[in-house]
Amino acid sequence: MLTVYGAPGWGSAIAELMLTLADVPYHFENVEGFDKPGPMQDRLLRLNPLCQVPTLQLDDGSVMTESAAIALMILDIRPELAPPQGTPERQQFWRLLIWLVANVYPTFTYADYPERFVSQAPEQLREQVIHHRKRLYVWLDEQLKATPYAFGEQLTLLDIYLCVMRTWGPRHSWFFENAPHISAIADAVCAVPKLNKVLRDNDII
Repeated sequence: MLTVYGAPGWGSAIAELMLTLADVPYHFENVEGFDKPGPMQDRLLRLNPLCQVPTLQLDDGSVMTESAAIALMILDIRPELAPPQGTPERQQFWRLLIWLVANVYPTFTYADYPERFVSQAPEQLREQVIHHRKRLYVWLDEQLKATPYAFGEQLTLLDIYLCVMRTWGPRHSWFFENAPHISAIADAVCAVPKLNKVLRDNDII
């Protein structure tokens, strides 16, 4: 059984939900506090020199990191968790998934730890990054016209990302008013019964 190293409410929630949706069994190891010097950070560093979650240790002992790579791994097992191959929806799935990971995901690191990147005015960097993130979400929302999920009736791994990332900011009320498609998709994912326990364990519902 593979092991997910993570912390409740962090990016590891995405991996947990994707694995749960795909019916892939896993063991969760809580390394909460890994972002500060201490035993949890030391423990995670032994597996992942970037000290990030999610970090997965697979059955053969190898390590898998990067949530998009984990999504690819899961789709090898459960290809139906993306739109069918050869369809325009499949192409847009890849586009939006990689766009989200490449553009929005890093803003949380920059806004949460601005002092790592600038020696002066870290609060100004934080505010600018959050403002930029909101613009990105508004653009993404304009691409998501289907209901109840991003590509209609089919629940895909992209929907899992949107559900978790909504909880990180700028929070539910902002999404409801400014990105209603993302808000509705996240609500639909939260209503999937098989995901209930993981959603609760990560304070998403």
